Amino acid sequence: MLKPISSTLQSVISFTWPMVIISVIIMVSFRICYLIVKEEKIVLYKELSMLIFGIYILCLFQVVTFQDDTTWASNNFIPFKEILRYSITSRLFYKNVIGNMIMFLPFGFFTSFYLKSEKIQLPLILTLIASISIEFVQLSIGRVFDVDDILLNILGGIIGYEIYSLLRKIGEKLPSFTKKDWFLNTLSVLVLVGLITGIVFIVI
Repeated sequence: MLKPISSTLQSVISFTWPMVIISVIIMVSFRICYLIVKEEKIVLYKELSMLIFGIYILCLFQVVTFQDDTTWASNNFIPFKEILRYSITSRLFYKNVIGNMIMFLPFGFFTSFYLKSEKIQLPLILTLIASISIEFVQLSIGRVFDVDDILLNILGGIIGYEIYSLLRKIGEKLPSFTKKDWFLNTLSVLVLVGLITGIVFIVI
């Protein structure tokens, strides 16, 4: 299971890393200048979450507009047609089915986090809007429209919302110090380090 995911992640990183580095430098430098000029307090966990979400959106844009070879593919307007075409153990299943779910999991999580959403409706609507927009843009730039991608993206968004909802419920039962900025700042750094380590481990 990890091999096809690792292969897909390697290919994504290979053409997104220049954009990621440049974007991080520009966004971080601008944000620091903004906070200094406005004399606002720097809350690390909020800044890191905004940075990660911004990088995620940029990577998502680059991945879905990347001009790969689609000469073999055709538009699909029939639900589940493409999903059921793949063997569960095949590389294409992990790339096109699991990959499309994982790709929108952060979207569902971050939209829920920023909206502080206790219900799934708004994150679900935003996920649907984003996914449909992507498919129609892909159709207009020479790629293909696939209704199954929309279904899988929505499922990924739902999973992201459920993860946020679970973490929110756990957070409500934790001691009060876990809601302090110092604790959240430390936790955010650990999560970031873990995320980077996990990506490096999968790629290598």
